[in-house]
Amino acid sequence: MGKISYTQLASDLVRLVGGRDNIISVTNCMTRLRFVLKDENAAKTDEIKAVKDVKGVVRQGGQYQIIIGTHVNTVIADVKKEAGILEGEEKTDMKLLKEGNLFDRIFKIISGCIMPMIGVMVASGMIKGLLAVLTTVKVLEATDGTYLILYAAANSIMYFLPVVVGFNAGKVFGCNQFVTAIIGASLIYPDIIAAQTAGTALTFLKIPVTLINYSGSLLPVVAASWVASKIEKGAKRIIPQMVQLFFVPTIVLMITVPLSYLVIGPVMTYVSNVLSAGVMFIFNHVPVLGGVLFGAFWQLIVLLGLHSAFIPVLMNNLFTLGSDPVNAVLGLTVWALAGVSLGYALRTKDKEKKSLGFGNLVSCLFGITEPTIYSIALPNFKLFIAAFVGGGIGGGIMAGLGGRMYSFIGDGIFRIPAMINPKGLDISFYGFIVCAAISFVVSAVLAFILAGEDTNKTDRSK
Repeated sequence: MGKISYTQLASDLVRLVGGRDNIISVTNCMTRLRFVLKDENAAKTDEIKAVKDVKGVVRQGGQYQIIIGTHVNTVIADVKKEAGILEGEEKTDMKLLKEGNLFDRIFKIISGCIMPMIGVMVASGMIKGLLAVLTTVKVLEATDGTYLILYAAANSIMYFLPVVVGFNAGKVFGCNQFVTAIIGASLIYPDIIAAQTAGTALTFLKIPVTLINYSGSLLPVVAASWVASKIEKGAKRIIPQMVQLFFVPTIVLMITVPLSYLVIGPVMTYVSNVLSAGVMFIFNHVPVLGGVLFGAFWQLIVLLGLHSAFIPVLMNNLFTLGSDPVNAVLGLTVWALAGVSLGYALRTKDKEKKSLGFGNLVSCLFGITEPTIYSIALPNFKLFIAAFVGGGIGGGIMAGLGGRMYSFIGDGIFRIPAMINPKGLDISFYGFIVCAAISFVVSAVLAFILAGEDTNKTDRSK
């Protein structure tokens, strides 16, 4: 089969979002084109929604998001060509980081630092899940060369996270990316980690240094990169341009790296621990309540754009603690919407709607919920309620069992390997499968009941 062209769709979208001059950058996730626009009010939202291949529009986190579907990876190539954007030319507009409320600004920064490496993180989680299965069934031992090499491929992204995040943060803050990557590398320098492991006391200019293992950390290098960007801008104002190439990085590193060890790292580690402790307090003291609330309403929170307040906490929780009880629950909301898709498909008599339901079921099983939300749940909100109930019941049980997610992987069937404890299969894995089945079945049954009379007959208006 030849490659499908989306030239006309791309042309329409670029024109309707305000033209080339209004587009700062465009990226994509699983189903959405994510535009960063100079002026979102210039976009003709109603006309965009009326375009045949558009399933919806969402404005959140400083992005103008157009929901296309699972073929968005193909569409974006034509959109970039139409917008005149070459790979690597997207630039971060620093003004965007200052707009919106505090949570929105934090989300923009964290998103900019994390999103470019999402694919690698998912791959890492899938390899870890595969290795956990192979060691559980005794195909491999943790001491085997095969295991060690594959685990290195899987775990490097987490161990060297400060380096990769530092590189991305450089772009976000408009700073030399190689300098911010080196700042991240300095935080996990082997000799320093060895001193921390051995309990050796270190000082810098006779000032005691609080030694912390920053491997797998997120917030310290983000904050350090922000500080580095300020120092770099100041240095460029003072140092003659002809010698900036080597003097500016020298000054930035000599100031930022010691500051990171003395102040930035310890403070941001404390912040990370407080954020994690806040989440863990709920799941340690009232886990069932937390599971019910997150399991029931997470997809609604995402739909309303309120998830930006939670995402930095959830990411930090996984990076800091190595596992996360909240994300274990959130994965069940996808299975609840998959159940809604099935219940809807089984109830309707209309062939097109039935095909829509089964198609959305497959999408949900592969972790993509937008088609179900926008084409089934929102038009008939009772079906969204069915997902709330199914997800809430499954989430409450999962949290009560103490289930945790151990690696960053996708949703749907891809979430299952993430529930495997590196030490072996436990309640996180078995509990998730059972709770996913419960969320799926409960939502499917309720959706079948609540779908309404409009699904019992063929739509003859077409």
